[in-house]
Amino acid sequence: MPGAKRDESLRKAERLRRKADFEIIAREGTRKHTRNFLLIARKNDQGFARVGVVAGRKVGTAVERNRVKRLVREFFRRNKDRVHPSIDYVIVGKKGAQELPYAHAVTELSTLLELRKEEGQRH
Repeated sequence: MPGAKRDESLRKAERLRRKADFEIIAREGTRKHTRNFLLIARKNDQGFARVGVVAGRKVGTAVERNRVKRLVREFFRRNKDRVHPSIDYVIVGKKGAQELPYAHAVTELSTLLELRKEEGQRH
């Protein structure tokens, strides 16, 4: 349909919010690193991907940590079609992530998704 927009919202159900979910994923998930981010991924039985973002105090002030979290959520919101359904993703911002412009954050996060995709194809 011409002019139809795809849904780019990040629904509440697509966000990880419970501490228990974060702990299970951290304990059982597979990890991939870039310079400024860590991706932890684990299969879920939800039928859709979920994302959670963590930025600890090493990242910087509360304002800087919140900026990193907004960048990551925005990336996932705009790239839902690139993430594998039925996978929970936790993205951890590392020290230095707060200084990244959005374009560089997109490049690193895209790299993480590609690394995850390659690993998934091997298994």
